[in-house]
Amino acid sequence: MKTCRRTFYVSTLLIAFLLPGCSDDDDNNGTDPGGEDPITEVTSKTYNLGEVDESGISGTARFAEMSDGSVTIDLDINNTPSDGQHPAHIHFNTAAEGGDIALTLGTVDGNTGESTVNVTQLDDGTAITYAELLEYNGYINVHLSSDELQTIVAQGDIGGNELTGESTSYALAAVAESGVSGDIVFEERVNGTSLATISLTGTPEGGEHPAHIHENDAATGGGILVSFNPVNGDTGESKTQVGEFDSGDPLTYIDILALNAYVNVHLSAEALETIVAQGDIGINAGNE
Repeated sequence: MKTCRRTFYVSTLLIAFLLPGCSDDDDNNGTDPGGEDPITEVTSKTYNLGEVDESGISGTARFAEMSDGSVTIDLDINNTPSDGQHPAHIHFNTAAEGGDIALTLGTVDGNTGESTVNVTQLDDGTAITYAELLEYNGYINVHLSSDELQTIVAQGDIGGNELTGESTSYALAAVAESGVSGDIVFEERVNGTSLATISLTGTPEGGEHPAHIHENDAATGGGILVSFNPVNGDTGESKTQVGEFDSGDPLTYIDILALNAYVNVHLSAEALETIVAQGDIGINAGNE
């Protein structure tokens, strides 16, 4: 009997001694129960998404690099209709050019204006990293609904197409009492190319007005160097991605500032001889 009591006493001490050790083993020094480090955010970049066609809807797209190599993309959109569901995508190219869907983002909840998605690849299976997205040739569209994808309510260039904030504006004066005038603005992109926006007043409704950069100054005249998207007569606007001459040679924002050139806006594709607005650009800016 004494032997049994001594064995029980020793066993109890042994268990009591081992219990604190078990507690220490349960503490994974800040890791998750599986023994792996938690996924955390490393860095982030936010892009602006502007309204389209006076939709009143705008917001931001936030790209966050995660410690596991994935990318979390959060959309925060203002003034979305209650109970609406708004598909969103990253498209190839610039918004001025348009392009197919490269990556499907989270659908924006109209009640919160928010969506989130975590990605490691594009829709076609091509791997994509945070660093690659910061240089990507793309833009984001937010659509009215899955049934009305043709209606874009918010949009913004991303990656290498983001605008730097640097811009230059040139006046476009009416020619031969056309009553059409305005300006052209070149905005620099991160990748060194430009967004060219022509804004005119007095354009006939329903018309389309071809526009180009020509060599030399307006008084001298010259051949076409760069073709823009036609000006919409209803809105008086045209937006064009400019990264090269019509010949295919590269043309940067800095190059445009040093061009010996001018801009013509024509009455129509059938009446190119009729110029409705004109202005010197580059080193010729300010010429009479």
